[in-house]
Amino acid sequence: MTAAAAWRPKHDDPLLILAMDHRESFGKTLFGVVGDRPTAAQTAAMRAAKQLIFDGLNEVGPLSSGRPGVLVDELYGQAVIDTVEQTTTPVVLAVPVEASGHPWFTLQYGDSWLEHVERIRPAYAKVLVRDNPDFDAKEREQQLADLANVGGGLQKIGVPLLYELLVPATDAQLAGVGGDTGVYDRDIRPGLVAQVISDNQAAGIEPELWKVEGFETVDGARHVADQAKAGGRSTDLIVLGRDAPTERLDHWIDVAVQVPAFVGFAIGRSIWEEVVRDYEASDHGAAAAAAARNEIAARYSGFAAHWLS
Repeated sequence: MTAAAAWRPKHDDPLLILAMDHRESFGKTLFGVVGDRPTAAQTAAMRAAKQLIFDGLNEVGPLSSGRPGVLVDELYGQAVIDTVEQTTTPVVLAVPVEASGHPWFTLQYGDSWLEHVERIRPAYAKVLVRDNPDFDAKEREQQLADLANVGGGLQKIGVPLLYELLVPATDAQLAGVGGDTGVYDRDIRPGLVAQVISDNQAAGIEPELWKVEGFETVDGARHVADQAKAGGRSTDLIVLGRDAPTERLDHWIDVAVQVPAFVGFAIGRSIWEEVVRDYEASDHGAAAAAAARNEIAARYSGFAAHWLS
């Protein structure tokens, strides 16, 4: 595979990613894995489920504009990675490099992480980061240094960085809005996200795409986009799903499409989690598999149509 340098998403030519790089939570929530130590049978079931999800994406066919993408891990999705280039409709591949289930950024494959990226040559290598300006200063400094090293390594091999940023509230921040997470999301989080992006930029971390939580207001989304593009940067942003219900995701998409710097989405569990759970409770027959693929395709298509409408 080769990194897809020839195409870059735009606001009116978006990248619409089906995200399924979940690992620890995938096993725990859907397959009863304990302590992130799956049995051989659970591992096989998770790998089959990842293929089923991707097969659902393949049911969609060409979009009216933009390109479909898939964010998938090596651990349970290597078969998907191996078949991405064989799809009739081009699919943009992104792979994670972070270990799953860690509070601070940790590399999945330690010092050999870059070898994995070089072998796959995805369009994007993704990092998942939890950060907040009020988190421990020393831990933040180390995390930023680690991320700068990743960014530098990816730059050397010509694979763009996709930076997924989650900014959870601290106890004090949540207490300041009376424990109302909706108020935090609307009034507080945009400023914190912009500050974290600024801190990353100061540390020399320059993603091609920021993958950020959805915003409640256009002003909030625009504030974050302005920081991402500060100094004439060419970076863009996509909206992540956060396992939200359809009506919340539709709202976040409605907000994002009003800000030109947003060039798509990455939605995962909201599309496939319930479908996979129902399929695992079925007889795993051909009819059940077909129904699951069709439902995944329909849910993805619904969000894609909402963006493109």
